[in-house]
Amino acid sequence: MDVVSTEDIHRLWDDLADFGADRAAEAATYLMSFLCEKGGAWNATWAGSTRLESYRDDPLKGWRVGAVQALHPVAPYPDEGHFRQILKFWDKREIDPSFLLPMRDLGRFRIYSFRRELPEFWFTSALYHRYYGSVGTVDAVFVAFPLNEDCESHFGFYGKKQFTDEQIALFAAALRGIKWFHRNLMLSHGLLISSSPLPAAERRVLHLLLTDATEKQVAQELGLTPSTVHQYVVSIYRKFGVGSRAALMRLWLSHAGR
Repeated sequence: MDVVSTEDIHRLWDDLADFGADRAAEAATYLMSFLCEKGGAWNATWAGSTRLESYRDDPLKGWRVGAVQALHPVAPYPDEGHFRQILKFWDKREIDPSFLLPMRDLGRFRIYSFRRELPEFWFTSALYHRYYGSVGTVDAVFVAFPLNEDCESHFGFYGKKQFTDEQIALFAAALRGIKWFHRNLMLSHGLLISSSPLPAAERRVLHLLLTDATEKQVAQELGLTPSTVHQYVVSIYRKFGVGSRAALMRLWLSHAGR
């Protein structure tokens, strides 16, 4: 592991601040790449989780993952497919001991790890072998950042050997002081103030709406027809409860800066 100073972390935060509101995914990739390199992880993920209004008799207390981003795709799945396969078990409420770790100390900044907190027998389970051991993951560490009582931002780091205390401390230190960044990631997926998560196509349109591009230019950039882009724009405005781009920007800036 490289020695990382407080100055290195502050420089990382400065670099993240240079990414525009329309480049949240790129900023997340930059952050995960930095921490994987410095912290000895072979892969990383970000997940935005929200709590449903009703969660009676739910051991997961209504929490579901609304968006996920992986640093490296895991074959044979493209993009985040490998990690979405794991989430299918979560959505079915097929409770695995690893699913209960993020339920501890909800509402507080926290860190949880597989090798330190799961029993030895879990590492012989079918879920571990299928989704972790089979791709070389020996240990995983997660950092949870609560944004309000119903939204949390989680970063996960996957290692080919057990993480040390120093590596875990690095992940925590780098992610603890940037609430604005966690908020931007959640906002970019429609998970903080939108009435429902945004699908991938709407997220791409949203990111360009946060620039000075016209709807026609958005259509050209994304290879869509202007009418299709307009339909996406109307849907985005409806989900964010606004009626114009100016109102969307005001809403975005008011929440991103908190």
